[in-house]
Amino acid sequence: MTKLDLDPQVVRKARALAERAARPVIEMARTHTTVSVERAQLRLAGLTGADSDGLPWVNHLVDAVRGQVGLEHGVALPVFDALLRESYEDLGDLARAAALGAVTFRLPTGGDADAAAELARCSARRGIGQIDARRAERDAMLRLTGDPGQPWIYLIVATGDIYEDIPQAQAAAREGADVVAVIRSTGQSLLDYVPEGATREGYAGTYATQENFRLMRAALDDVSRELGRYVRLTNYASGLCMPEIATLAGLERLDMMLNDCMYGIIFRDINPRRTFIDQRFSRQIHARAGIVINTGEDNYLTTADAVDAAHTVIVSQLLNERFGKEAGLADRQLGLGHAFEINPAIPDSFRLELAHAQLVRELFPDAPLKYMPPTKHMTGNVFAGYLLDAFFNLAGVMTGQSIILIGMMTEGIHTPWLSDRDLALENVRYVRDACGALAEDFVPRPDGFIVQRARQVLSESVDLLERICDDTLLAAIADGTFGVTRRPADGGKGLDGVVERGDGYLNPVLEILESEDPHAAAVPTTAGSAE
Repeated sequence: MTKLDLDPQVVRKARALAERAARPVIEMARTHTTVSVERAQLRLAGLTGADSDGLPWVNHLVDAVRGQVGLEHGVALPVFDALLRESYEDLGDLARAAALGAVTFRLPTGGDADAAAELARCSARRGIGQIDARRAERDAMLRLTGDPGQPWIYLIVATGDIYEDIPQAQAAAREGADVVAVIRSTGQSLLDYVPEGATREGYAGTYATQENFRLMRAALDDVSRELGRYVRLTNYASGLCMPEIATLAGLERLDMMLNDCMYGIIFRDINPRRTFIDQRFSRQIHARAGIVINTGEDNYLTTADAVDAAHTVIVSQLLNERFGKEAGLADRQLGLGHAFEINPAIPDSFRLELAHAQLVRELFPDAPLKYMPPTKHMTGNVFAGYLLDAFFNLAGVMTGQSIILIGMMTEGIHTPWLSDRDLALENVRYVRDACGALAEDFVPRPDGFIVQRARQVLSESVDLLERICDDTLLAAIADGTFGVTRRPADGGKGLDGVVERGDGYLNPVLEILESEDPHAAAVPTTAGSAE
């Protein structure tokens, strides 16, 4: 029996409805591709770099293929056919020539198609092998340095300059952070290309690039060895380049990625079709790389009322669970998000927060839940803010949350200073240490306020899922069901990058990801290889 004594039949019904609601979207993702999916497979084949204006060669190459033969059959056959036919040294040479208009692409047939497909598959296998090797490195580092116990303390670094981020991230780890998230520069999710190299000019965050990933991973490995505990690295695989950023994260051994089925749609106005197609591929990469995804249900509560909209969080989590598992993610990789965002002036606000948090914990007992701190009702009163953050930390410990993002008492005033971060870390450390295993002792009264509220939210979630099954998920998003904002299926940014797959479509990366168990893919290694 669970603490909330949830009706197992109601829980099963909710999951069955989520599966029904997700089915048409999954089918759409399985029968379409996007420019970013095609670029991602070229990145796995080894194509890197950019022109003098910063536009990556993968963009040049995919655009050239699309302009001449379309993307309905994928880029693999035209690209590797041209590589064989024209005797270019590598994909970089081919891309540079294509950017000058010096390459003629075609859809090969017969033996030429077989040869191109074979070369494409070999290149994809090498790329996936690199991801497997990086996953094995993580396992080795965990054995070498030790894995901190949960809840993990999650902290954000956001200077805009990767060389400033690094010492701040290391200092945060020394102060107790278990997970460091390097927030992205404002607007990067709307770029239809991934910037190249180390960057120092981000606004309110640092650009997500492969080199920035590499630099931060190396820095956190150094501090992990120093501290004797593994410090995880997080970034953001959302936006128009979700598949590519997920791929780069796998290649550079990131541990978590923000990867949400609706965040980009609702809060960045990215086309829903594009987002769901890109999401499926990115989550398949994450599954293979052993990366934990973080979802963004907490964002709904910054625009909608946290009490009235509580059931939309549960519905989104159930959908994210279904989408994630279909893409190959294990329960231990489903970092489903929720937040402490109820107005503290409401009577029994803390009891409501406990009901919501405990409901999520019991619905997803094996998922590493990510609990977000109060932001919407933080004011200029730093003393009240610090107290509210302590209540948030207490709720997280009492309900057994897995990942706790630290709250800042100056959230409602300015970008927090380093001293604010130190006080916030002290707050969560104190509550975590003082409470210990309090979650074992927290048992709500049967049929009491907390139990009744949790059952009410679950019932409302089932009702909403039934409506979504009748009207479709895309229609629900268009109607503003999640986060209030309306996003029609054919609106937003990036729809022009969506392509329906034709007969004979080839994506050798997908062939590998869909034919092998992602959780049995890591290459055996020794702890010493992580050095």
